[in-house]
Amino acid sequence: MMPRDQPFATCLGDHPPHDGMTRERRYYRAYGLTVASDVALPELQPAEPATPDILIAIGMIDMPKPSPETATIFRFEPDRQYLAWHAVGAFLISDFSRIDIEPAPGVDDALLAFPLLGPVMALLLHQRGLLVLHASAIAAAGRGAIFMGDKGAGKSTTASALIRAGHDLLTDDVVALDLANPATPMIVPGFPQIKLAADAAAAISLGQAEVRPQVHPAIEKMQHRLHGAFSGGTVPATRIYVLERGQKAGITPLPGIAALPAIIKFSYVTRFGRAALSGDFATLHFRQCSAIANHVGVFRLEVPTGLDRIGEAVELIEADLAVGSLAAGEPVAGRRQR
Repeated sequence: MMPRDQPFATCLGDHPPHDGMTRERRYYRAYGLTVASDVALPELQPAEPATPDILIAIGMIDMPKPSPETATIFRFEPDRQYLAWHAVGAFLISDFSRIDIEPAPGVDDALLAFPLLGPVMALLLHQRGLLVLHASAIAAAGRGAIFMGDKGAGKSTTASALIRAGHDLLTDDVVALDLANPATPMIVPGFPQIKLAADAAAAISLGQAEVRPQVHPAIEKMQHRLHGAFSGGTVPATRIYVLERGQKAGITPLPGIAALPAIIKFSYVTRFGRAALSGDFATLHFRQCSAIANHVGVFRLEVPTGLDRIGEAVELIEADLAVGSLAAGEPVAGRRQR
């Protein structure tokens, strides 16, 4: 890892596109921001050209590239971050608003989008002051539910089952929380796509979804682009569920002493270790995680083993969210039929 007092030696300038092609700049909306991108991102919602909040540009990045043996290089400073994968390409985040990309030879936009809309976007949102969780989130009657858990716990599967039950997706994989008012954390909508393994997709039919072509043979999950069933506005975070596998569906509250470590564990930036929390971001990150633990109900959600029993968890979640709504003095709206 590069010492923090050693600046990056970068030279971006006005290089022509790395692949020699003249690229069309497209405009999108995601996470409440206007995105101008040289990379085609059909996962996002299209937008009219406007002054972008985020610029994604293809070009040369004068930084070390990983070898096949090292596979990755990650470097972090307070105002810029560098992520490079030998098999995909290099990504440089700077100025809280720009992502420069140098694709690896032969890599197309569909494969670039996987890290771009995952860890790269998560780090940029973190730099912009949002708390970012590695999770999925849905909106149910104006209340937001977040699903965290280890790999394979069923975050996207549970969110999909709730979408099938008539609720709306807020975001999958990257959950961004706006804590401008720490007492009322708001979930910022991402984009209308959810990634599912083949068995989950077969068991939970999302009739309004378009299944996009497989990006790479090594990437098992398929991308399901929703047409409808997406919440385009911010929603207050009502519940955070930490998923675990169990014999039967169950929801139990986590005490604050356990809630805070869970939120820290599943915050996106901690996946990169302490180096990613440079400068004042470590203090801000801890303060944000504490605010979530103090103001949002955090619960353990046991999901029964077997996709044929996912409905048991859905019923419990719906009932728990209704209780949360009543406790807040809000009317409980019914689900929409799909």
